[in-house]
Amino acid sequence: MIDFIEGTVEGKAPGELVLCAGGVGFLLLCSNSTLAQAPARGEKWRCYTVLNVREDAMELFGFATRQERGMFRRLCQVTGVGAKTALGVLSALALRDLSVAIVTGDVAALSRAPGIGKKTAQRIVLELKDKVEQQDVAAAAGAPAAQAAAGGAEREAQAALQALGYTSAEAARAVNLVRDQAQTVDQLIMLALRQMDTL
Repeated sequence: MIDFIEGTVEGKAPGELVLCAGGVGFLLLCSNSTLAQAPARGEKWRCYTVLNVREDAMELFGFATRQERGMFRRLCQVTGVGAKTALGVLSALALRDLSVAIVTGDVAALSRAPGIGKKTAQRIVLELKDKVEQQDVAAAAGAPAAQAAAGGAEREAQAALQALGYTSAEAARAVNLVRDQAQTVDQLIMLALRQMDTL
């Protein structure tokens, strides 16, 4: 219904942002990541939105990027995860870390988010592992999603893994172990991430 709101930042508070557009002050519920990216009061900004309609209230959620909004929507589709819980997950984990946790089945990382127990974390992995696409992790790491020559693909995959926090040695070792199993950067990243657990 409302794709985004572009206006002037009127104020920020924990979990909330007020954006003034067309003489209307919109109260947006936001993750810590979005609030950190929002500019100072008085500056213009665009915020992507999701309108959540309940029997007793209407809530407008705001996101700094379309990617974060997409993840929020996916989380809300998980059994037992509501909008507020989904926002809490996005506040607890950076988008790239969340994508990696889902793809690699890192239940412990997901369980650190408020309101997420082990069983809910397991459901998130089970229900979203196939929905969190390879390009989500690649984009979060700043890696191109296009096919590349074998050597170039390996270098790009290693760079992506380093952007996710692994050392150059760890990245090189993981990519080297799976390089014959993939032909694209995305596939190399996914396989290498799975390999990290065994190193």
